[in-house]
Amino acid sequence: MFAQLLSPTEIDAIVLSLHVSAVAVVVMLVPGVVLGWMLARVRFPGRIIVDAVVHLPLVLPPVVVGYVLLVALGPNTALGSFLERVFGLELAFTWKGAALASAVISFPLLVRPVRLAIELADPKLEQAARTLGAGRLRTWCTVTIPLAAQGILTGVVLAFARSLGEFGATIMFAANTPDTRTLPLAVFTYTQTPGGDGPAMRLVIVSALIALAALIISELLARRTRKMHHV
Repeated sequence: MFAQLLSPTEIDAIVLSLHVSAVAVVVMLVPGVVLGWMLARVRFPGRIIVDAVVHLPLVLPPVVVGYVLLVALGPNTALGSFLERVFGLELAFTWKGAALASAVISFPLLVRPVRLAIELADPKLEQAARTLGAGRLRTWCTVTIPLAAQGILTGVVLAFARSLGEFGATIMFAANTPDTRTLPLAVFTYTQTPGGDGPAMRLVIVSALIALAALIISELLARRTRKMHHV
């Protein structure tokens, strides 16, 4: 019913945003969980610097992040040319680049809930598993990850929602073309187009509904996590 109110171009922007956000979450999930665990459990030199760098995208202007990605992975750079030549992977000015930009911006929102969930988990349970003969990897997979599951889910939801709203880094690194026009870019494009107020408002409503749903899910997961740790 609601889809009938949207034009094919608007639907394309919504579908692309969902696809880009899903890919971004998949790309950052394993590194985010591992890094969250390291920051929570491992003491190593430079830990505070690593923590600051991880959270840097939260305080940097997104256009700065996009510019850094363009300088590092653009088609005329050494690394960008290498990836395209060896792996056939084009990032700049493609939807893949939009996914990478979203992943970088959203990464801290995945790492932080994972880190907090693991810090709240009782390390004695992990020690008990090791005492019973489980190796580090098995303990991590069967004890640590289940204990942090709610935090991981919360981080995934927050990162997905943030990816949906990413604009600055995306427009810098992936540009604003029909193939890379996510929801925020589509709203921006419509506001610059005569007669585009209607489509822009519809996409704003869709964005607000998706973001609201993500925040509600995140809060429900956070409450469930707190209840589990108070039992």
